[in-house]
Amino acid sequence: MTTRYVSAGRTVTGKVRGHNEDAILVRDDAGLWVVADGLGGHSAGDYASTMIVERLGALPRTGSVFDFIESIEDTLVQINAELLQTAATRGVDLIGSTVVIMVYDPDFILCGWVGDSRAYSFEGGRLQQITRDHVHGGEEDDVTHFGTTPTQQQAGSGVLTRAIGAEDQLFVDWVLAGNRPDTAFVLCSDGINKEMSDVEIDDQCRRKQQPQDLIDSLFELALSRAGRDNISAVVVRLQE
Repeated sequence: MTTRYVSAGRTVTGKVRGHNEDAILVRDDAGLWVVADGLGGHSAGDYASTMIVERLGALPRTGSVFDFIESIEDTLVQINAELLQTAATRGVDLIGSTVVIMVYDPDFILCGWVGDSRAYSFEGGRLQQITRDHVHGGEEDDVTHFGTTPTQQQAGSGVLTRAIGAEDQLFVDWVLAGNRPDTAFVLCSDGINKEMSDVEIDDQCRRKQQPQDLIDSLFELALSRAGRDNISAVVVRLQE
């Protein structure tokens, strides 16, 4: 018996920002889904997030899942170096992006991330965040802060400690998840969790079984509120 999947994704500018610095990738053919949240302002953040999804979108999936993960990491390391060089050439502090990635394998799911874009799993009627935000004050506080004012750094709320394009060395965290049928995964930029709590996301997952229906309900809820940031999400549901 082979477990497969259905998926859906969407990205919008929101109600406050003037442009969309997020980007998403939905590659059912390769079992690969990505949400990237650009940093650095207009013509910088969108440049970084678009580069990530375009490069990952062009990767062939050959060999084992571990070969594919290695090629994903190699691509992100190259992008990291290019973004640092581009920022230096333009004379700006930062051109970067967060990213969350999901890779399907018949035996398991792998999620990788850099920054505070999140992956959730909804299994057995329970929502769980399976990534850990790379932010100041989190479980893995890397001390260095990017793209923030001193006041924001002192506040320590939501201040990123890791991003693609921020430092010479890039570290991607990975987590292993199960792939039981009927499990749903939600990948999102922080435009989603800024507008709703995990309890509310859990409630939407309970109410909406199909990925497109869940995407629609999440965006309807986020846009009914402040919509302070760009809003992006990808939902993948496993089925037999």
